[in-house]
Amino acid sequence: MLDQLKRMAVLAAVVRHGSFAAAARQLRTSTSAVSQQVRALEKDMGVTLLHRSTRKLSLTPAGERFHAGCAAMVAAAEAAQAQLQQLRDAPEGELRIAMTVGFGRHIGPALAPLLAAHPGLRLHLQVEDGFTDLVAHRIDLAIRFGRLPDSPWVAQRIGVMHSSLYAAPAYLAQRGVPATPEALRDADWLMLQDGTDHPRRLPGTALSVQPRHTSNNQLTLQQLCEAGLGLAGLGDEDVAEAVAAGRLLRLSTTLELPDLPIWAMTPQRHDGNPGQPAKVRHAIAALKAHLEVAA
Repeated sequence: MLDQLKRMAVLAAVVRHGSFAAAARQLRTSTSAVSQQVRALEKDMGVTLLHRSTRKLSLTPAGERFHAGCAAMVAAAEAAQAQLQQLRDAPEGELRIAMTVGFGRHIGPALAPLLAAHPGLRLHLQVEDGFTDLVAHRIDLAIRFGRLPDSPWVAQRIGVMHSSLYAAPAYLAQRGVPATPEALRDADWLMLQDGTDHPRRLPGTALSVQPRHTSNNQLTLQQLCEAGLGLAGLGDEDVAEAVAAGRLLRLSTTLELPDLPIWAMTPQRHDGNPGQPAKVRHAIAALKAHLEVAA
């Protein structure tokens, strides 16, 4: 069947270009190979498709009817190829991005120029701090932080999140600023849930603390912190507005929270082609540029 389709495409090329030699140049093969393909097609079909003379080629009545189908097949293949080329080179279609709740604030400013410039590009956001089945949700691009687990997805670093220890003025007025390791150990800690009730080791210290309040959502932890319920390690940029408004204070302690790399994760290609769809390439570039300015 595939050989037959190839021969039909060769016949369409011969008719389009007016000779075996011209078709051979277009197809980057020899004139004899083109002639052999057409003869094999005629043998398979059981009819003569071309009148051959030393001066020109012309289709037989049967050839005219058959060629119409061949030309339509080639046109459909060329149209499909053009559509695929457009998908590769121009951002369009639905772009599905998975991210944490806190990172959602960056999406609008980062992608607004891209979306405005490409009306054919649509956006779907899968926003949650817990586990997201990236395959089930047909995710094109996932934003992740920190150390990544083993995964078949390809990770590209696009930024860094600086974090510090924060508390509300009301909490500090009641409990005081934790200036010693013991005070840090005895503080009310707000932390993301990790699926266990075990104490957590504070980064860069030998201290282990038991969180008093936990959540599966970083934004909720910030809200609890602003309400005066304890200490929390929060992203500096995420809480900049709350700090400016006086709802949170950055604590100067011996505890230094590590910077977290920000990763753009994309599905592993199984066809050996390292390229990505244009919508994904442009989105990653826009997010990276936005995070560099924000830093």
